[in-house]
Amino acid sequence: MTIETIHTILLVLAVAWGLVTTLLVFIWIYRSTLESREEDQIFLGSAGDIMAAEQREIVARIEKLSRPIIALAVVSGVLLIAGAGLWIWQSLNAQPFS
Repeated sequence: MTIETIHTILLVLAVAWGLVTTLLVFIWIYRSTLESREEDQIFLGSAGDIMAAEQREIVARIEKLSRPIIALAVVSGVLLIAGAGLWIWQSLNAQPFS
């Protein structure tokens, strides 16, 4: 493998990691804003039915985001480890300058 190929692969891994991690952060922020709107209350009576339905919708959205967050975190970690491993491997196999 040539040094140019390794550098290209490292660049692609770094860009992919950056995109995945940015998306992960934005989804985490969105989930945090949803969690801040979630209330721990019991709604009694018909007047509270609308508020209870809104809270159920918020909880459903939060639960729906759990799997994408976990998947993006795993992909981000794998890309980071792959990039770091390739960088270390390339550093260890580099030819010394004469």
